[in-house]
Amino acid sequence: MRKFNIRKVLDGLTAVSAVASASSAAQQQQAGNRETEIQETLQSEHFQLCKTVRHGFPYQPSALAFDPVQKILAIGTQTGALRLFGRPGVECYCQHDSGAAVIQLQFLINEGALVSALADDTLHLWNLRQKRPAILHSLKFNRERITFCHLPFQSKWLYVGTERGNIHIVNVESFTLSGYVIMWNKAIELSSKSHPGPVVHISDNPMDEGKLLIGFESGTVVLWDLKSKKADYRYTHDEAIHSVAWHHEGKQFICSHSDGTLTIWNVKSPTKPFQTITPHGKQLKDGKKPEPCKPILKVEYKTTRAGEPFIILSGGLSYDTVGRRPCLTVMHGKSTAVLEMDYSIVDFLTLCETPYPNDFQEPYAVVVLLEKDLVLIDLAQNGYPIFENPYPLTIHESPVTCCEYFADCPVDLIPALYSVGARQKRQGYSKKEWPISGGNWGVITQSYSEIIITGHADGSIKFWDASAITLQVLYKLKTAKVFEKSRNKDDRPNTDIVDEDPYAIQIISWCPESRMLCIAGVSAHVIIYRFSKQEVTTEVIPMLEVRLLYEINDVETPDGEQVPPVPTPGTGSNPQSIVPQSHPSTSSSSSDGLRDNVPCLKVKNSPLKQSPGYQIELVIQLVWVSGEPPQQITSLAINSAYGLVVFGNCNGIAMVDYLQKTVLLNLGTIELYGSNDPYRREPRSPRKTRQPSGGLCDINEGMVVPEDRCKSPTSDVKDNSFSRSRSSSVTSIDKESREAISALHFCETFTRKADTSPSPCLWVGTTLGTVLVIVLNLPPGGEQRLLQPVIVSPSGTILRLKGAILRMAFLDTTGSLVPPAHETWREHHEDKDEKEKAKKRRPVSVSPSSSQEISENQYAVICSEKQAKVISLPSQNCIYKQNITETSFVLRGDIVSLSNSICLACFCANGHIMTFSLPSLRPLLDVYYLPLTNMRIARTFCFTDNGQALYLVSPTEIQRLTYSQETCENLQEMLGELFTLVETPEAPNRGFFKGLFGGGAQSLDREELFGESASGKASRSLAQHIPGPGGIEGVKGAASGVVGELARARLALDERGQKLGELEEKTAAMLYSADSFSKHAHEMMLKYKDKKWYQF
Repeated sequence: MRKFNIRKVLDGLTAVSAVASASSAAQQQQAGNRETEIQETLQSEHFQLCKTVRHGFPYQPSALAFDPVQKILAIGTQTGALRLFGRPGVECYCQHDSGAAVIQLQFLINEGALVSALADDTLHLWNLRQKRPAILHSLKFNRERITFCHLPFQSKWLYVGTERGNIHIVNVESFTLSGYVIMWNKAIELSSKSHPGPVVHISDNPMDEGKLLIGFESGTVVLWDLKSKKADYRYTHDEAIHSVAWHHEGKQFICSHSDGTLTIWNVKSPTKPFQTITPHGKQLKDGKKPEPCKPILKVEYKTTRAGEPFIILSGGLSYDTVGRRPCLTVMHGKSTAVLEMDYSIVDFLTLCETPYPNDFQEPYAVVVLLEKDLVLIDLAQNGYPIFENPYPLTIHESPVTCCEYFADCPVDLIPALYSVGARQKRQGYSKKEWPISGGNWGVITQSYSEIIITGHADGSIKFWDASAITLQVLYKLKTAKVFEKSRNKDDRPNTDIVDEDPYAIQIISWCPESRMLCIAGVSAHVIIYRFSKQEVTTEVIPMLEVRLLYEINDVETPDGEQVPPVPTPGTGSNPQSIVPQSHPSTSSSSSDGLRDNVPCLKVKNSPLKQSPGYQIELVIQLVWVSGEPPQQITSLAINSAYGLVVFGNCNGIAMVDYLQKTVLLNLGTIELYGSNDPYRREPRSPRKTRQPSGGLCDINEGMVVPEDRCKSPTSDVKDNSFSRSRSSSVTSIDKESREAISALHFCETFTRKADTSPSPCLWVGTTLGTVLVIVLNLPPGGEQRLLQPVIVSPSGTILRLKGAILRMAFLDTTGSLVPPAHETWREHHEDKDEKEKAKKRRPVSVSPSSSQEISENQYAVICSEKQAKVISLPSQNCIYKQNITETSFVLRGDIVSLSNSICLACFCANGHIMTFSLPSLRPLLDVYYLPLTNMRIARTFCFTDNGQALYLVSPTEIQRLTYSQETCENLQEMLGELFTLVETPEAPNRGFFKGLFGGGAQSLDREELFGESASGKASRSLAQHIPGPGGIEGVKGAASGVVGELARARLALDERGQKLGELEEKTAAMLYSADSFSKHAHEMMLKYKDKKWYQF
């Protein structure tokens, strides 16, 4: 590489200046050659984007169903989502394309299929026999609105009730309408002049399938004889009906009404109810009727062999119970239990031992679907305890305000978190196994552990085990318990800067190796935690207060190019005058009466008992300065090897030595530049304003920020699309265009161009696209580290990018990632001798740079909202540059490892997910993923190693996705199976006398009644059949060989409109003909249950 010098010497160019310029050219050429030497192994084919799993409680649930044989639970939502739950670890998410609300779900019991009825009057048949369920058929009603559906056990004919009061019948195999219709005017009394209202209930008599019980909203119930096509009995009541339930013997049924009453009717006595009950009504004297109560929305009537039947109902409370929580009432014999719920009841189902409606039901549990929770009640134990819920449905226990995702964590981390979290579990649960136990787990193909950390509005932090596409809560930390809590709003300190949720978590910085945790909260507070397995009582909580003052007003770019002054969301402030103090404050004030030197929250001054787990190391709070509130923290970083934590906001930056509990650095942003400031800024007086909970308030839905004070992160505002207007709270830097600290990164690298070896430093990125380097001079390890000060000095190095800086990382000469130095975790409270402590205290620098030769260089990777640059160090030459987006901006950028290599992954506000190779920044993936982005997604989207990513898809659910081709290919194996082969229980024995003299269950040949030959064809304009895409997907997942071929042949013929019988005949290997199939569908279903139409 010295050929340049030789050539110039030969040319006679011996001047000193020529030699100097030649050596610098040689250095650049040498760097250029080295860049080309880095072999980039990642190619476009390594990337593929797909959703993996969705965790959490189904957002806005609307419907519930249970398969008592398969033991699978289904929940539908108002946004057309379908969530299926089996045994813990087996769950599935599907989505109706229309997005219409699910109004009812019906399992085809033990058949691996499910019918969903939607608010847009469509019926869909889902195939559950594949790992990713899909729609086989759809039926769209054109002239009538669907209100209620009923599918009898082991029947293929679905009854569909409508708003007009009519009942249509659908063949679930072909998903076509039968010509048999029950018209409302035929069902009710001919003398009745009024319409009976929509159909609210349909069920067949448990003992006679030929008798159909129809409930109309107005209060009329009709027992319809299907064979004679007329009403046997009509039961009328003054009050509107909400639900109806049979006694298993078919001689009685019970109705729930809008006035809080239950009426029990004998089938053969239609004139008046056999009994009227008002479960929550006050019994008045003189035999007067009880006072009316709230409507009973649903009732179930379940019998037991050994004792009294259960009557279970929701609603029906008296109107004077103002403020009382929603209740489920369980009436059993003479006892009535009222079970209070935390949220309103959407639906409930009683789980019974038998799927047969004509047998003793033997109820053992009740599934209660609440607005924001799922509760299972054990009916077999005294006091009706609830089951401990094994599903990860508590993500939203307090609204999520931020989250982080870590893959490939140290192996001992999850067991350590689990062991401290196990102590936090509640007691008093049912001792029985969780009864929803269907399905099978997938094959675990991932060997690494994953952890998700969620920060919440109440100041809590949850650690989740997210390994192998499952989710399980490990440990919960309550950060708010370090602060004094005000008992009511009048008690609150007048120094607070947010209306509600003053402890809400904004940023999480975690070092998995050392287990050090640092959080930044909405009240401009930072708390550092150390992990310990021992309980400790802290007499005095270590605390530091920091003044960060901003004294600059205007900003102008040096070159006239407008650089958007935008930080990460959530840094802004809205002007508002100070609320006058109504009572004397204990806070210190400046001479003009303004609040000064007071933090927003008050730390407890009493001893604090800290359980095993995360324990407070230090609390840092920003304070009011001359009447100006502290601005919220926009970036945060901790380094366990250096014992330092650093944070910044739109005023400046502060660095704290958490080992010595001292403030090392406290600078306004402009002071970081020193004399190198490229901007012309005017000094100004401090702004006398309060600020909102910037950006956090938008996390649930939308971006509505009130002018006066922001609402809490818990406020549900309607979803809005995410746009980049300068006035929006997303770009929440105020009109004064302060330069905020937007990215921080500790590392061991070259700080100046002249450096010959790497040294510890901090790289600082700002919202104006500037990167500054601060040099750290650390004392020796051990005892000296606690005695000598850390010296912090600016390096003078300034780099520039377009747009706010989001992320920084460093590569070595081989292109491998250089992680920040860290300390390995050890028990802090262990009482060892000082020498041992000194040894342990030495940081483990995993940086390869420390062992490199002096001439070796590094590469800094810097990602901003608009572009990415790779800069060679120490020369500081930009060797690669990529403009990521011109019209949008990057919300999240992460430098991640994948397939033993690394890349830059970006998520843009326009919905694109992109990856770039490193160091050359070649585009590898660009997929338009999200059609619209809101504030919640913007704040929670994060990438991690091994091709994993996640975001909060709704206020209650986490959506995980992968951008790795390998994970996409393995996903099918990893997913659990919902459908398993289970024997259908034997039908109840009719008994000798019932068989001899009648009185047992009467069967019905529905094919004869509803088939085309008997009832004719239905009107074509009434409903439209739509073939579903599920058949194709099912075939892909079907087993190879005869079954797969059979499924393909069936599918092809079905798409041509052939009858099911012809399909079976033409696909060879079926042992019965089309005629025998249509006549004996029931028997054949049992005999050939493993080779039915739903199989594909």
